[in-house]
Amino acid sequence: MQILRVLILVLLPLAAGAETLIAARTVRSQAILTPADLAMVAKTVPGTLAFADEAIGMEARVVLYAGRPIRPGDIGPPAIVERNQIVTLFYRRGNLVIAVDARALGRAGAGDLMRVMNLASRTTVSGVVRADGTIIVGGPDLSRLK
Repeated sequence: MQILRVLILVLLPLAAGAETLIAARTVRSQAILTPADLAMVAKTVPGTLAFADEAIGMEARVVLYAGRPIRPGDIGPPAIVERNQIVTLFYRRGNLVIAVDARALGRAGAGDLMRVMNLASRTTVSGVVRADGTIIVGGPDLSRLK
């Protein structure tokens, strides 16, 4: 019982000092977050961001309303591929590499999974967006191709 009391006394200041990241003003979706868009409140809200550096430079995926906590799903990397943009689609399997033109069916940032339509076959596939704006499909491990 004594150990439990000591543990509570040690952890209590940590919990009391926890903060939650909120929107300082209403931010429209697709806007890049700056320090002026963010504020901290001295309370813990489960499932929300706790540090401003996790959000600065990221893109709002939804409208962020002033005073509301920011969740990880509310923001993401800035989009580098726009809806209906023509992109290069790469299929990789071992040493085989096929490149075709495709139409983006949404907006996405580097590392995001997005749907594209192969312009030659009109087939819709999903792939990972790379930093250069190309899309990779196929292969056992897409995560290493980001």
